[in-house]
Amino acid sequence: MAAMGNYLEGQIIKYWLQNDATAVAKPATVYVALYTAATTDVSASGTEVTGAGYARVAVTNNATNWAGPTDNDGTVTNGAAITFGAPTANWGDIGWVAIKTASTGGETLFHGALSAVKTVNNGDPAFSFPIGAISIQID
Repeated sequence: MAAMGNYLEGQIIKYWLQNDATAVAKPATVYVALYTAATTDVSASGTEVTGAGYARVAVTNNATNWAGPTDNDGTVTNGAAITFGAPTANWGDIGWVAIKTASTGGETLFHGALSAVKTVNNGDPAFSFPIGAISIQID
């Protein structure tokens, strides 16, 4: 996942090139969201899973939960597993993920396609990203 949302891009530009220290609103927690239709840089894009036991997963922003970067390579990965609730009905074909600023709505910070689409149905085990499965790189 390497794409940044328009919101985050604007915040970075304002902070670094316009010396606007108030531009960056850094949340203490971000939320991982799953999608059945493609996300874009626009925060309200894609089709997020809803209902049936689904909720975004809260991840506290710290160096344990987002490991890296090493050697200034601009990459972090999830340092802990990110596990959603078990589905109580079919969620569909999950093909995209986003890092959001809120548990509902909110702005998209990062987004991207999964390496493979995963069909999640009622009775399946909880959907989970193991340690290191989410990689975010600014290059």
